[in-house]
This record gives sequence, structure tokens and C-alpha cells, in this order.
Amino acid sequence: MRVLVLGGDGYLGWPTALYLSSHGHDVGIVDNFVRRQYDLEMGVDSLVPIVQAQARVRRWREVSGLTVELHVGDLTDAAFVEQTFSAFEPDAVVHFGEQRSAPYSMIDRQHAVYTQHNNVIGNLNVLYTIADQDPSIHLVKLGSMGEYGSPNIDIEEGFIEITHKGRTDTLPYPKQPGSFYHLSKVHDSHNIMFACKIWGLRSTDLNQGIVYGQYTEETALHEDLATRLDYDAVFGTVLNRFCAQAVADKPLTVYGKGGQTRGMLDIRDTLACIELALTNSPAKGEYRVFNQFTESFSVLELAQKVAAIHGDGVRVEHLEDPRVEDEEHYYGATHTKLLDLGLVPHLLSDETIERLLSLATRYRSRIDEKAIAPTVSWRRTSSKLPTATTSAPL
Repeated sequence: MRVLVLGGDGYLGWPTALYLSSHGHDVGIVDNFVRRQYDLEMGVDSLVPIVQAQARVRRWREVSGLTVELHVGDLTDAAFVEQTFSAFEPDAVVHFGEQRSAPYSMIDRQHAVYTQHNNVIGNLNVLYTIADQDPSIHLVKLGSMGEYGSPNIDIEEGFIEITHKGRTDTLPYPKQPGSFYHLSKVHDSHNIMFACKIWGLRSTDLNQGIVYGQYTEETALHEDLATRLDYDAVFGTVLNRFCAQAVADKPLTVYGKGGQTRGMLDIRDTLACIELALTNSPAKGEYRVFNQFTESFSVLELAQKVAAIHGDGVRVEHLEDPRVEDEEHYYGATHTKLLDLGLVPHLLSDETIERLLSLATRYRSRIDEKAIAPTVSWRRTSSKLPTATTSAPL
């Protein structure tokens, strides 16, 4: 099928585009390269060097003989979205094209407003364009398990059956997001569900857990095809960050008690989940939700795993939690729908952690130790963390 990958220059968008291309789909990617601007703003860079998008596309054509179309523009520009969809004529759209960092959204008012505007308005433009041009286009949207929060009951896949005062109904699962970024994802989910209901669109909302790793079969074909790996406190995911700290001979910094438990998955499973969603399309008017993760770990468990595998006296250090969250909680989340469709997970193994540690060792000179310490506080009255003064790329 013809698949348009929004945010196709990003950490997950780029390997997804290559994976789908290698599996026989005609792929186009859309990006405005603002993720690269965030690095300039925050004064950090990907641990693994990445080349320009145009060079990536050329190298993929040389290595594979396959073509990926590149469309440069901003999803908040409705005219650009309409023109791009009209030119490419997708059968399906994979939507990664949003600001994805919770800490970035919590820096200050400007970054919160930017995150919500960029994510919610861009997604609305996509919905309207699909409705106007071809309602049969399948929208596969990357949501977040963080939309749910950490309730003291099991988390279902999108919906929950409720009996109240003798009457029963199936309702959207209650959302308790933990940042303005996660709130933007909740707004997206509500807007997509509404659009499916009133316009007969079809969409799969993938509430994804925390992704770790950098290796995929396609990105490993040439160093120019590598996807980024973030280790800093603003954009770096927890396991990637711990591996960078271990290699830099720094303590593995756990926020608070470290009992915060999250669903997680290998980057290779993200790619497989996307294709499973694409090849098993929902019905007209159907809005469905898959919880996209393979297993769950607490932050402290991950730190202990990395420390044990790396050795060399690596220690775990507890910091005051800059976030407002439960540091210990129940976590029981259902994630059966993708398994039922045939997902064969890559569970977290010593080999996976060793590969991450080896990668961090290879690029040890690129680790900026100052970028790992938390610099964003959820508490506006806190004076313990420095306040970011740079401007968001509005």
C-alpha cells in the first residue's frame, strides 16, 4: 500500500519508513526538521550521529534500490497538508509528527503552548484532510501509555465497561496524563475518536510505551541510515539514558524511589506493530486502541539491570523527583490486541542492554555529561532546578 509517514525524519519515523519500504510498501515521509532544531535549542545532540534527511533518502536508494519520497513542510500548515496528501494519495498515514517530550512541554508556558498547538492543530489538519480527500485512508496515530497515568485498577485497551446505578456502558478509559505533552495526546485521541464517529474515518490509536534501542535491520545497512539516539534529560528515554551514564562512569540517576513503572518495548517491535496495524485495517467509522508495549519495568529495575551488566562499580543514585508523580504505584496494563494479530516481541535481554552499552562506548566522546542531569521541574515554585530561558521554535 501507499503509506505516508508523518515525522519521518525522527527517532521512530525514519526506521519505520525504511521498514515499510523494505516490506514492499510505497513510502513517503513528511517532516519539517523541527526535531533537529530542538537539539540546537537545548544544546545537545543525538548520541549517534545522523546525516541530513536528503542524504538519508539518497543512501537508502543506493543501498536498497528503493525510493522513499521526501515532503518538507509543517503539519500546522493546512494548505501544505492538503497539497501533500493530494500529491501522494496515501492508502494509510502513520502519524509520528509531534513534539514527543514530556520535560520539553513542562519547561515553561511557551513550551507548553507550543507543544499543544503543534500536536493538536497538526493532528486536526490531518483529520480534516483525510475527511475531505479520502475518508477510507487509515490513520495510524502514535499515542502514549502516559495518557492513562497510573490508576489503581487495570488499564484496558482504550475502553472500559462500566456499570453505574444499574446501567452498563462501554466508555473511553479515563485519562490521567502527567504532562502537557501527554495532555496533547489525550486531546488527539478525543479528536480522532470524534472524527471517526461523525465522518466515518478509520483509525488505530497506538498507545505506545517507552521505546528503547537504536538497532533495526534496515538502519544497520549503512551508517548514513542510522536513526538518532537521545540520552539527555529532556528527550532521552530512561534505558538509553542509563546506558550513557554507565559508559560515562556516572551514577545512574533514578528519580525519587524509582518505583515508577512503565510499559516498554524494543524499537524493532514498534516497526512490527505499525505494520500489523496497517495490514489489519479497522472498519469504516471504527476508532480502535491498541496498547503498544511488550513488558513493564520500574525505573529502579532498569537501573539495576544496567548496573549489573555494565559492572565496573556503576552505582545507582536517587535524586529528588522533578516530576509530580507517584514514585511507587500499582501498574497492570492490558496489551493483548497486537499479540493476537501476531506480534512476536523482542523482550528486554542482556544482549539488548549490552548492544546499547557498546553503542554508547563507541560514541563516548559525544556524551555531554551536563545534559543528563534534570533541568526541568514540574513544580513552578521550585528553585532547585535551573529554568530554561531559550525560545521554543514556534
